[in-house]
Amino acid sequence: MRDDIVIVGGGQAALSCAVRLRESGHEGEITIVGDEPWMPYQRPPLSKTFLLGEMTMDRLSLRPQEFFERSRISVRTGQRVTRIDRARHEVELSGGDKLSYARLVMATGSRARTLPRNITQGLTGILTLRTIDDAVLLRQAFIDASRVLVIGAGYIGLEVAAIAAGMGHQVTVIEIADRILKRVACAQTAQAVGDLHLGHGVKLITGIGLDHFSASGRRVTGAVLTDGTEIAADLVVVGIGGAANDGLAAESGLEVRNGIVVDRLCHTSDPNILAAGDCAVFPFEDRMVRLESVQNAVDQGAAVADVITGKSEEYKPVPWFWSDQYDAKLQSVGLPFDYDQVVSLRTARANGSAFWYLRAGNAVAVDTINDARTHMAARRLFGSTARLSAELLLNPQFDFIQHVRTALPAAS
Repeated sequence: MRDDIVIVGGGQAALSCAVRLRESGHEGEITIVGDEPWMPYQRPPLSKTFLLGEMTMDRLSLRPQEFFERSRISVRTGQRVTRIDRARHEVELSGGDKLSYARLVMATGSRARTLPRNITQGLTGILTLRTIDDAVLLRQAFIDASRVLVIGAGYIGLEVAAIAAGMGHQVTVIEIADRILKRVACAQTAQAVGDLHLGHGVKLITGIGLDHFSASGRRVTGAVLTDGTEIAADLVVVGIGGAANDGLAAESGLEVRNGIVVDRLCHTSDPNILAAGDCAVFPFEDRMVRLESVQNAVDQGAAVADVITGKSEEYKPVPWFWSDQYDAKLQSVGLPFDYDQVVSLRTARANGSAFWYLRAGNAVAVDTINDARTHMAARRLFGSTARLSAELLLNPQFDFIQHVRTALPAAS
């Protein structure tokens, strides 16, 4: 069999895998199959500069067309893989074509979670944000909206709220949990981000759910919460997280569990099929995790290519993430599982903050606000074997940046 690679999905994990394959000398055909009509593009700007109108469509592309031609990477846009024949090593496309593979890479990504239809009732004016098309619709909707309701106070919801408030809209965010960023950040980080939004006039309602929408004709006009509160709205943006696109994998008999399950070498339950990016559930420390981030998509896509080309190293990421809200940049490093202490520090910059997560007396993650130096140094720290204790962090004379410069060579 020829050593041809088919990559299902047209996002950053797919492109990262394809590029690393070519850089590693892979000579077989590489075909990326994506169901969107676009060549591989950046998603983070969709909730940031693109939504603001500060970035044009062409700048979203990750690589120019000439790159794909030069690299001999075929991209089939606007097509879905409808069936995987694992026995024949073949996939069938929505247009009827069939592609043979030696290795298949699942990089199907994730999709925006939506509210149940019995809640939305098919009303217009209720949008999500995940794709270019979503962002274009939302950007257009902002033109005529004066009252914006955001459902969900995770990163996407809060980024949309920040942009809407910056445009001068009246913005309300509702979150069923007892505070914002409940699933992804400590209470101290959430407090700092919440204060930022309150300072820009955003109303935050937590600990209350959505009961139903009100409407005029087929157009949403507001929402009624579970406590009876009524909120008028011209536009509703639903930001309640993402769901892995693992349906095709499940239909093909692969193990799925809130995503496509892979081992430490990114193999699925079929040794000839690997997975990377938002859709993959992989071992991290002592648990299985699924990460929706650019860092994971790029790094895991490259890790899959390395496995295919014979560099069988376990995937051990240093997870990091960022969020732009108003003039603040929130950056996170590490995964704060089972932390038992948070140390809050002001940093060298006048408006900078760092929130360190500790477990059994050692740092396992950190959120920074407007402090890129600490963020970058933390990425080096967590990528090494060095440890950082609470005792050091709480020492007023401790210089973290200098500590990383001096400690890491010895630790590595």
